Amino acid sequence: SAYYAPSASVAQMVDAIVGDTSEILPACVWATGQYGISDVFVGLPARLGRNGVEEIVELDLEADEIAALRQAAEGIRTRCADLAKV
Repeated sequence: SAYYAPSASVAQMVDAIVGDTSEILPACVWATGQYGISDVFVGLPARLGRNGVEEIVELDLEADEIAALRQAAEGIRTRCADLAKV
């Protein structure tokens, strides 16, 4: 069902934070230059531990994958700006 996967993901994230495991999981994080993306929340791999997001992990992506990721981040930025106007 539609609620199992999100709840399982949240449980895994909580376990990583509470257990200070430094596990790398997909998370919505504030990008600060990773993959050439800044100043927007976007889904990226992050190392989670006692302090929450310990590190945003940069994977070795192909040029077309990085371009698609940057395009997605710009789409998020645009939608957020649209919402701010309302």
